[in-house]
Amino acid sequence: MRKAIKPAVFCACLVPFCWLFYLVWTNNLGPDPGEALAKESGEWTFRFLLATLAITPVQQFTGWRITNRYRRMIGLFSLFYASAHFLVYLMFVLGFRWGTLYTEILERPYITVGFSAFVILVALGITSPKAMLRKLGKNWKRLHRLIYVAAVLAMIHMIWILRSDFGEALIYGTVLTLLLGYRAVNWLRKRNRKLRLARGS
Repeated sequence: MRKAIKPAVFCACLVPFCWLFYLVWTNNLGPDPGEALAKESGEWTFRFLLATLAITPVQQFTGWRITNRYRRMIGLFSLFYASAHFLVYLMFVLGFRWGTLYTEILERPYITVGFSAFVILVALGITSPKAMLRKLGKNWKRLHRLIYVAAVLAMIHMIWILRSDFGEALIYGTVLTLLLGYRAVNWLRKRNRKLRLARGS
């Protein structure tokens, strides 16, 4: 049963990509396909980031430890959709003009923020294999805490883009705030517990 779950999760993560591919193939992305594709791929990137961050709270609330086995896979799908988002931007907006990309990153803050989040995700993806975990040791965990930074940067990037749809941005922002707030509270509890133990000793 457990062996069947992993390919099922993998296929489920590919469903949005297949749907977007279908919309491209059937020319059903509206009057501005590039903009629609960029928006959808960007939102799916953020949804997978939220799903990755939600795994720890789900485990702690439900005791269902099996979810941790798929954290890396879901995190890598965040990078997959972020790469698709970046490729769409390069293709439809910049026409693969790499020199223009450099100018855009420097002069457009929302591009700067979004590209920074993408670079972090690339770094996390490169160091995600178990071999890199063994090589980096304790630094691996420190590095992968940058997912919180990537999520915040991605949220800022999205808010900038979804200015005309404040309700949708508010929903994403609320979910991210709850997930990061949960971790902050847990961190403070552990820190206070260590301080009490240190004083007691």
